[in-house]
Amino acid sequence: MSTRPRPKGRPAPAAFQTIPDRSLDPDVPLPVVAIRTPGMHPFIFRKMIDGVRGPLVANPGDLVQIVDRDGRPLGYGLWNPRSQISLRLLSRAPDAPGTEFWVRKIDQAASLRLNTLGLEAETNAYRVVHAEGDGLSGLIVDRYDDVLSVEINSLGMYQRIGPIMELFAGRLGTKHFRVQVAERVALQEDFSGRPLSSPDLPPRITIAEHGVRYRIHFAESHKTGFFCDQRDNRRDLAKFCRDRSVLDACCYTGGFGLNALIRGKARDVTCVDLDEKAVALAKENGNANSVRLDVVHADAFGYLRQMGQNDRTYGVVVLDPPKLILDRDDVAPGKRKYFDLNFLGMNLVEPGGLLLTCSCSGLLDAPEFLSLLRAAARKANRSVQLLAMTGASADHPVALDAPEGSYLKVAWLRVGERLPDEYYEPGA
Repeated sequence: MSTRPRPKGRPAPAAFQTIPDRSLDPDVPLPVVAIRTPGMHPFIFRKMIDGVRGPLVANPGDLVQIVDRDGRPLGYGLWNPRSQISLRLLSRAPDAPGTEFWVRKIDQAASLRLNTLGLEAETNAYRVVHAEGDGLSGLIVDRYDDVLSVEINSLGMYQRIGPIMELFAGRLGTKHFRVQVAERVALQEDFSGRPLSSPDLPPRITIAEHGVRYRIHFAESHKTGFFCDQRDNRRDLAKFCRDRSVLDACCYTGGFGLNALIRGKARDVTCVDLDEKAVALAKENGNANSVRLDVVHADAFGYLRQMGQNDRTYGVVVLDPPKLILDRDDVAPGKRKYFDLNFLGMNLVEPGGLLLTCSCSGLLDAPEFLSLLRAAARKANRSVQLLAMTGASADHPVALDAPEGSYLKVAWLRVGERLPDEYYEPGA
């Protein structure tokens, strides 16, 4: 894509350097990569690779043809031998995917959000592409009004991001884009992953969701800038909040707290976050909606513990922590953190109140999360009813062949009376 010219003698900032523009139309014939055991999952790990076949060299980021050990064609994917995920399947069709393939995929993704879900009737912020869920492994695209905010998990996608953004802009009518690659992904995929953006990208933007306004400051934001996955849960929380005190722990932008106050008519709302920038943004979002949030800069664990010591209770408590399990080495300590957080939270819910508790850790599945919640309820000596188990909003579809895309787990718990200490036998 074109970039704004800079005066001679002044180096271009990273955002204005050349946008990767590898062609979406393949040069055929393509390199051929054989795999040991065919499967349906779009991830093909290094241990499943049998080797490169034929005379053509397969370079990192190349589109390659995938075959089985006997040379039978299985489809096409993006190749990166430096990554544990050495192949990301794009297409099982007999012909190599070109521009028409990308146009079709983008149109299908946009049609789901605009036509099937009708999201623009309720918001100008939504996920346009959810990686494997939309058949585009390694690519996440969120729309914030006129800005497409992109998170990339694949070298091959990064190399083609310029033409991909042009197709999205043509389909959606957006004016700007930004591209981020997490440091962890850059290490796994073994490339620099420098951030990119269109020349006139605004530093901040305002979005609206169910009548609530939010500011997004791109330079200070997490992920793509906003968590669209909680849209439906933010909306549904409001009906539990009328005339109640609400605690929104790990509040980030203050989304749950704002819905509780503005749409739910809560008596008062306290938002807590350890990130100073998040605290400032939550306050700014309150001002943008002409309401006052009580925003506290504190560690959620310490704050919950202190409120428990003060015998403070709330009608609604929201626990929406960042991912506490990043990789398999974090599973045991991460589970302990989820247990501790929910034990502390349950102790603060008044009898008959609601605990809305979340986990975005993909390595913690729903049954394990519920098991931790049962253990926390047992330790807290509280009777607890599960009202519902929800997840991400529908603009985050999950491919049945890639179930790990269903990462978000949200438990709606009605917390009852405190049980007698002898209710549970010791060690139960």
